[in-house]
Amino acid sequence: MALHQTTEHHDNSIEDIYASGASERCLPKYRLPDQSTEASTAYSLVHDELMLDGNSRQNLATFCTTWVEPQVQKLMAEALDKNMIDKDEYPQTAELENRCVHILADLWHAQQSWETVGCSTTGSSEAAMLGGLAFKWKWRKRREAEGKDASKPNIVTGPVQICWLKFARYFDVEIREVPLEGDALGLKPEDLRRYCDENTIGVVATLGVTFTGIYEPVEALARELDAMQRDLGLDIPIHVDAASGGFIAPFIQRDLVWDFQIERVRSINASGHKYGLAPLGVGWVIWASKKDLPEELIFNVDYLGGNMPTFALNFSRPGGEIIAQYYNFLRLGREGYTAIQQACSDTAQWLGAELAKLEPFEMVYDGHGGLPAVAYRLTDSDHGYTLYDLSERVRMRGWQIASYPLPLNRKNTVVQRILIRHGVSRDLAQLLLNDIKSAIQHLTKNPVPNSTAKPGFHHG
Repeated sequence: MALHQTTEHHDNSIEDIYASGASERCLPKYRLPDQSTEASTAYSLVHDELMLDGNSRQNLATFCTTWVEPQVQKLMAEALDKNMIDKDEYPQTAELENRCVHILADLWHAQQSWETVGCSTTGSSEAAMLGGLAFKWKWRKRREAEGKDASKPNIVTGPVQICWLKFARYFDVEIREVPLEGDALGLKPEDLRRYCDENTIGVVATLGVTFTGIYEPVEALARELDAMQRDLGLDIPIHVDAASGGFIAPFIQRDLVWDFQIERVRSINASGHKYGLAPLGVGWVIWASKKDLPEELIFNVDYLGGNMPTFALNFSRPGGEIIAQYYNFLRLGREGYTAIQQACSDTAQWLGAELAKLEPFEMVYDGHGGLPAVAYRLTDSDHGYTLYDLSERVRMRGWQIASYPLPLNRKNTVVQRILIRHGVSRDLAQLLLNDIKSAIQHLTKNPVPNSTAKPGFHHG
């Protein structure tokens, strides 16, 4: 071989991701690519596309957890292959789910928390539907035993999250969503006699109304239903949709009576991935006692290696979120949850007080007595812009804030809502406040021509 002749070797270790063939082509959008791609290259290209998403920590429209400890991320990664429905294969994951059910039953004052029943779900929406289904089955069985018509069930609510509208439509139940009248922000005891009748399967009381963050008065609603039973013979149970409040009230509003301390409350749902501080997607539904969950809703599955009961709407689900929920219970305890929720509430109340000082705003909810949140509207003056315009302006700084009309009779009232979650520090709230002030100054000097109300949005 001549001295000047050499054999070339391609060193893959020095190949740059952004000089590879895959990076020089647009990513496939609607069909599979013909060739495979190196893992590191595929990761980088997908990672780069996701940079176009908003920063979840600045999303103050969502109730969902956007900050977790590194240990939670590690547990989630270690549980990536665990299907929680397969309880024979993963008995300890099933045990952790069972522990969480009884911990919540105890937290919500179930009389025999060690014996009651409940389950994890993909979120509080599924959990709410299970509570509604249990009401429907119990009501129908009672009506049939009395020889009465059971074809026209209804459920009475205040302004509810969309999952209840889905429940009503999917499971053929009339929903009687009581309109907001006057300054009302939620269901009131005096509404019940007008909307409940012998076909009412239950009343939904919301502990943390999606639109404003307020708590509906569960104890007062129960007293009115007690009076209706004495006067009219109607025995109507309550389901508490505590999607967010179920992880707030037990820690920082301990004097509030809303849970299984009230005999008429037969089931409660909550969202572990909201103020329960677990990662997305886990919810919980708990019944006051075993007799509140009809046997007809429980299915026994024997093709996964054993015989196991299941009563969730979903089947296969990851186990990591349940494990993370138990980790949080163990890690934080009452002391930790109290400290976190109190800090969130204090920051929300501080922000509410600061926003109330701004001339364009009228507070709808200032953070006191409900969720760590604030809601406000524009005063009746012509400001030259809407809350939708303000949302768009602060979005330029990365903030996502929900603006939307209140439901039913108050659709002309557009509000803006800010949620304070774990990970939203006072300093971060101060930066948001500064950006809101700057946005107001800009919009005041530069009115938006022909600005009109736009379709609202809110995040669950």
